[in-house]
Amino acid sequence: MTGNDELAHRFEEHRGHLKAVAYRMLGSLSEAEDAVQEAWLKLSRTDTDDIQNLGGWLTTVTGRICLDMLRSRTARREEPMGDTQDTARAYVPDPVLRPLSHIDPAEEVLQADSVGLALLVVLENLTPDERLTFVLHDMFAVPFDDIAPIVERNPAATRQLASRARRRVRGATPSAEPDLGRQKQVLDAFLAASRAGDFEALVAVLHPDVLLRADSGALVRGAAASKVVQGAKAVAEQALMFAPFTQAAELVLVNGSVGMVNAHRGRVQSVMGVTIVDGRITDMYILADPARLERLEVPRPVV
Repeated sequence: MTGNDELAHRFEEHRGHLKAVAYRMLGSLSEAEDAVQEAWLKLSRTDTDDIQNLGGWLTTVTGRICLDMLRSRTARREEPMGDTQDTARAYVPDPVLRPLSHIDPAEEVLQADSVGLALLVVLENLTPDERLTFVLHDMFAVPFDDIAPIVERNPAATRQLASRARRRVRGATPSAEPDLGRQKQVLDAFLAASRAGDFEALVAVLHPDVLLRADSGALVRGAAASKVVQGAKAVAEQALMFAPFTQAAELVLVNGSVGMVNAHRGRVQSVMGVTIVDGRITDMYILADPARLERLEVPRPVV
């Protein structure tokens, strides 16, 4: 084995971990892949003799790459582009889908409960520096001394960044139902009411202040365009409007929780994740962006 082959082999041992870091940082599977690939390119051009902890080095390098990507993304959103604010509020991160009946332990790193859609939506509202500090320290135990140079602050200021991010995360992420069986009961009730056109039954399974985020992407217009809808009656009306599309819906694991995929003739139309608290749906996250749906790995027999 040549030196390059050995280095590539050592990098592959860390790939899953690095993708998990990048996904939590970016909320995008494709961008996470790009960030990991860039980390490999940086490693291949670096003299590794001075790297004592390759895993730690790669984690911080990947974090720095993701930080640059987040800052670039934030700068683009600040440019005046019409309904940018509404689109940002309706943003739904890329979901990680797994069959409901089977969880592969080797894939737990991407679909663990610590990276549910609710958390990723909250992380999207942090500043890039807050997000990096929270993800690296609170999720991956990277010391503040190692994070500080990335965000160009001293360790004490970096600790304050993490504390501020932690407060925002705790205040915006409810204590959701952890039991998959009870989650499935609620989703089954939602689907049954939707398919039957039963408005009252739909309202009953929704929290009074339920919040629906529907992300159809930047190029979709009209009734199905990206939107944010709040309130049980308003969300139930939306559910009835799209009830015909739920006839072929399949329950799957969406970021470790029960959700559903709508597919027609082998093509995914939408993915829905939910947050369930005390037996009712408090948040719904619908991704209907055709470009992003095409890149998802969807479990069979859904497609």
